[in-house]
Amino acid sequence: MTTLYLCHPASLDHATPHGHPERAERIRAIERALEDERFSALVREQAPRAELSVATLAHPEEYVAAIAEASPREGLVAIDSDTVMSPGTLEAVLRSLGAAVQAVDEVMSGNVANAFAAMRPPGHHAERRRAMGFCVFNQAAVAARHARKAYGAERVALVDWDVHHGNGSQDIFWRDKSVLYCSTHQMPLYPGTGATSERGDHDTIVNAPLRPGDDGERFREAFETAILPRIDAFHPDLIVISAGFDAHWRDPLANLQLTEADFAWATRRLMDLADRHAGGRVVSVLEGGYDLDGLSRSVAAHVEALMGR
Repeated sequence: MTTLYLCHPASLDHATPHGHPERAERIRAIERALEDERFSALVREQAPRAELSVATLAHPEEYVAAIAEASPREGLVAIDSDTVMSPGTLEAVLRSLGAAVQAVDEVMSGNVANAFAAMRPPGHHAERRRAMGFCVFNQAAVAARHARKAYGAERVALVDWDVHHGNGSQDIFWRDKSVLYCSTHQMPLYPGTGATSERGDHDTIVNAPLRPGDDGERFREAFETAILPRIDAFHPDLIVISAGFDAHWRDPLANLQLTEADFAWATRRLMDLADRHAGGRVVSVLEGGYDLDGLSRSVAAHVEALMGR
């Protein structure tokens, strides 16, 4: 099984304030973890730079233009209460979009079985017209839309196991019956969305909130009862994963108790469904995860599962 790993040094150039949890060290920790000989078979490529217009797959042109105009020449510019842009941010987000698009291209073309894009900043909180929650553009949403536009994918399942609800992805796909958005997340917690009653115009939003303190058993139960059956019934042509690892028990921003084994299990279950419906096609994009040890261990388990181990 061939797995593509996409990254780029530009991810390190998106600067955040001192002490901010979404920091360049996250990528360095992942890079160190994937240097292990277990990952020697990974196909490694640097993320290409997407054109700014690629962001319009998920965001209106005026919002995309406003983000570009907000890019500072020096210092930091706040675009949300906890989201900033630095001189390196625009390049980082364009490389992140490029990674998402390249991952879809390689998977949909059959060049690789699946792909993991380890880029920052994350994206799943970015709504159609609003940056928030450390996120500027929504890379997972762009991946889903690119698969439909470029490859004619009729149905895409977007699965989000970040500990925070992906309000941005939900907002983007609320009226889109071609994308099934499924999320497990801690609730109550930022950003305050993600109730089971939030189902979208076409019943293609599936929220499975977890309570503070819930462990892997509860997480797996939510997957088994609420999410996997809906994906199975949806018959997706591609599965996209918003792979946040801040539900790990070590993470400082939440209170779930997942371990690396839980993320590996969820990866394999989604791969089983991809094998059944989508020719094995899975694209994973990094979201949160703010304890460096928990993040690196979880990413390693996720990528090992993608590699068929």
